[in-house]
Amino acid sequence: MSPRRLRQLPACAVATAAACIPATVTAQVTDDEIVVTAQRREQSIQDVPIAVTAVSGDFLEDIGAIDITDVQKITPNATIEVARGSNSTLIAFIRGVGQQDPLWGFEPGVGLYVDDVYIARPQGAVLDIFDVERVEVLRGPQGTLYGRNTIGGAIKYVTKGLNMERPTLRVRVNAGSYEQFDQIVSGSIPLGETFAVGGAVAHYTRDGFGENLETGVDHYDKNILAGRVSAEWHPTDTFNLRISADMTQDDSNAKHGHRLLPSRDGTFQVTNNEYDTRAGIGHDNEVETRGVSATATWDISEKLTLKSVTAYREGETVTPIDFDALPQQDFDVPATYEDSQFSQEFQLIYTGERLSGVAGLYYLDGSASGDFDVILSSLGATIYQAGDQTKENLSAYADFTYNVTDRLGVSLGARYTNDKTVADVTRELWLGLGSGSFDSGNMSSVFVATQTGYEDLERKDDEFTPRITIDYALTPETNAYASFSRGFKAGGFDPRARADLDPTGITQEGFGPEKVDSYEVGFKGRLLDNRLSYSIAGFMADYTDQQITVQEGVDSDGDGTNDTFVSSVFNAGKSEYLGLEFEGAFRLSETFTLAAMAGYIDAEIEEIISGGVNIASNFVTQNTPEVTTRFGFIYDHDLGNNGNIIFTGSASYREEYFLANVPIQGFGPGDNPAFPRGGPALDPDEYTVFDLGANWISESGRWEFGVFGRNLSDERARVAAYNLQLGNDWAYSAFYRAPRTVTATIGFNY
Repeated sequence: MSPRRLRQLPACAVATAAACIPATVTAQVTDDEIVVTAQRREQSIQDVPIAVTAVSGDFLEDIGAIDITDVQKITPNATIEVARGSNSTLIAFIRGVGQQDPLWGFEPGVGLYVDDVYIARPQGAVLDIFDVERVEVLRGPQGTLYGRNTIGGAIKYVTKGLNMERPTLRVRVNAGSYEQFDQIVSGSIPLGETFAVGGAVAHYTRDGFGENLETGVDHYDKNILAGRVSAEWHPTDTFNLRISADMTQDDSNAKHGHRLLPSRDGTFQVTNNEYDTRAGIGHDNEVETRGVSATATWDISEKLTLKSVTAYREGETVTPIDFDALPQQDFDVPATYEDSQFSQEFQLIYTGERLSGVAGLYYLDGSASGDFDVILSSLGATIYQAGDQTKENLSAYADFTYNVTDRLGVSLGARYTNDKTVADVTRELWLGLGSGSFDSGNMSSVFVATQTGYEDLERKDDEFTPRITIDYALTPETNAYASFSRGFKAGGFDPRARADLDPTGITQEGFGPEKVDSYEVGFKGRLLDNRLSYSIAGFMADYTDQQITVQEGVDSDGDGTNDTFVSSVFNAGKSEYLGLEFEGAFRLSETFTLAAMAGYIDAEIEEIISGGVNIASNFVTQNTPEVTTRFGFIYDHDLGNNGNIIFTGSASYREEYFLANVPIQGFGPGDNPAFPRGGPALDPDEYTVFDLGANWISESGRWEFGVFGRNLSDERARVAAYNLQLGNDWAYSAFYRAPRTVTATIGFNY
């Protein structure tokens, strides 16, 4: 069996890493058994009582994965997509819990971690697959084992460590459809016996899938430069220090979406290509993120380890958003965002004969701000919106497992979280096209009124969240577990709040925290002489006070035209989510493996009380298909002295689902006199994506050559949409995943 094949097996097996604990997860294949050290001790993967999907970087490359959003194909009940109107902003939902609106002031429901560092903002979070050891997706509330608490789950992006013994070099070049041309270089070099340095740089370019028919520039193109440098120092056998820095520069053109309605006067019809647009606001778009971190580990004794993770990150975004996707300067929104964060975490890890676990302290001090103009040329007016929200979080957590017998284990965990949020919210009305407050300002516009002028709004939220798990080995090959955990996400303030339409001042109080009580049972095991591995999980989540955001156009003067917009954020009363998940791998032979994934979820908002009436039937759960599946295979053919070739293929299915908490159902002919032909529904239909790939590896492992076809059925799958009835022509457009593409790649490893 080839060395590459050995690396593939953990990635193809079920739930390969149990990465819910902040430790380096290692996996090895020994006599058909996958061994992990995720819980501070060596365990078979089937002994780890966690619902988690984990795949190696090698596996992601072998299936032709482009960025972190490809992980949704192999994770049940997960939606991981690029946000609407964006190239690198992440939208993530797991088991019905996530964050749709990436505006400052809203916390993600699914946490993103890079090497144990929590990424507080979604801008620039669509990470490309380079220099990655593995990606792990944890399902359900997290918080008693590490870092920042997350209510829906966590995505962990783990970069490769440095080789302390010999120099390494890896070069990869990709070329493909739409003039794709990527260059990725990574390597490391030891400087003595205890110190090593390394780095990676990647440049991704691609022409657009479509065109901006108004400006002539590419639409849905890609132009990203990313880099990472790191150094590791191991002065003794008991102490090591890793310092790393990274940056990402995304200069891809702005993405405006495909308008599904003609203009009101009929001048502009719907474009034939889903990736085309007629947006006139322009294409200059820029996203910069950068960060530095230091991780120190000290083995105080054979049983006790102290770990420190210190990090600072910051980012800026300049983006033009053309909501109506038409040439006129109506419903155009030039916007800027900024964010920064400092975090410090201390962990104390204990590993005994029967008792093992972790206790820690976590601190986060972050801020996010931004401003934008809403330019409405049909009304001769501009709405200016700006704000800033700072978040200070201090938490203490602990989680310990005690092996009562060789077959029975009990885990108890707890977390105390204290969140403080301080916010400023500004909203102004100007006459003219562009306000005098945004960016350099339009001095020809006339200030009319301050509609919101909140300063130093403050709220504090704190919560105790427990976790308990019982696991039992039914047989040497079959394990069962049951768990309860509580998730918590703090409240905040609506960054679009309207004070002049709020006589009671309720928006100054902000929206409250949300909570999830999650119950889960699962089975993991092997059958047929360990050739079939499987993981089955069933869960129920009681979701209370869910934070729901709604924006809608309003006709303030009764002339039949919406001339302003109103935003509201409220806490829904009760929701209940029930689901099943299956992951399995069947090794038919030493060279051929089948893999399957299936997720089912029944997610329903049961109670939203307004004026004493339950209006929950008007709302739905967003970004949560009822059914998700994937069927795939890996065939590793040994070519003898000529190396080996790996064939991969998959079919990934997602049932129809809703993009927002209110269905975007469309309307029929005659329902709206402004658009007599009606408008189609914007929520995505069901779709299946087929991928195929072949990757050749030389006998020495030095050379690789691959060809990958993605979305071979050319599904134009919608991933986001706008339906905002504001301005002359409204915003009624959709955004899509990539069309059919073919990529060839060549790599060199030293």
